[in-house]
Amino acid sequence: MKFWKKVLLDLKQLRWQNFIFLLVAGTINAIGVNIFLAPVKLYDSGISGTSILLSQITPEYMTLALFLLILNVPLFLFGLKKQGVVFTIYSIFAVAIYSLMSWLINDVLPIDVSMASPLAGEDLLLCALFGGVISGLGSGLTIRYGGAIDGVEVMAVIFAKKLNITVGTFVMLYNILLYVICGFIMESWILPLYSIVTYAAGLKTVDFVVEGFDRCKEVMIITDKPQEISSALMEAFECGTTKISAKGGYSNRDKTLIYFVVNRFQIAKMRNIIHSIDPKAFVTISEVADVFKSND
Repeated sequence: MKFWKKVLLDLKQLRWQNFIFLLVAGTINAIGVNIFLAPVKLYDSGISGTSILLSQITPEYMTLALFLLILNVPLFLFGLKKQGVVFTIYSIFAVAIYSLMSWLINDVLPIDVSMASPLAGEDLLLCALFGGVISGLGSGLTIRYGGAIDGVEVMAVIFAKKLNITVGTFVMLYNILLYVICGFIMESWILPLYSIVTYAAGLKTVDFVVEGFDRCKEVMIITDKPQEISSALMEAFECGTTKISAKGGYSNRDKTLIYFVVNRFQIAKMRNIIHSIDPKAFVTISEVADVFKSND
């Protein structure tokens, strides 16, 4: 009874706007894979790449669109308890759109993808780069709006900790194994090697879409003049700072740590302000993936 109550509560979190973006994401992913990768026998990463390989070595009626559903949906359902109802629904919807659009491109629309890419021809480098970037854009949008378009990511979350490795390492090992198998089955290493280019381009694109093109920087400032520096930063950048009490490990003196977030174009100005007030201030700058304010 408690389980179903939780499910009903989770279902209320579904947003129709997310479904629109997931529709776009699945379509974009299908374009990247079916227009650039599959026609020249390059391989996407994860279940998508596995589906491409299986569609090449099985009878014609076992299509890429079919394998996308057969392999992905059970994995998302398997991860339902771990990932939650909303994530699972969003993910299955995105995969269904990806599969539907793949079927339309290959079997319905007047687009010839049987021998080469309609846009990049047989140029493997162009196909690898553009296929990776476009499919990465689709994957990134899916993640940004609450789902995933590849079941391997779900399996990584579930099994990586048990194997004592990171999620990223799990996905990478899966893809390396996939490309090695592709090389042996196709008796050629050219296509798997170009597929690694696809994987790298897609991975970088996902990072850009999910985390933003212009990542912010978090700044930690340890100073004996916290009030002066904090006031100067707030006046110069018209945003707040956070002061945190600290204690020097060597001197055992009370210190104040100032936490501040800037973009990369503001770093030089910030550095000049800090050093003009306290030349001995200790400053560290780190990259942050995303910044948002809660409305609660």
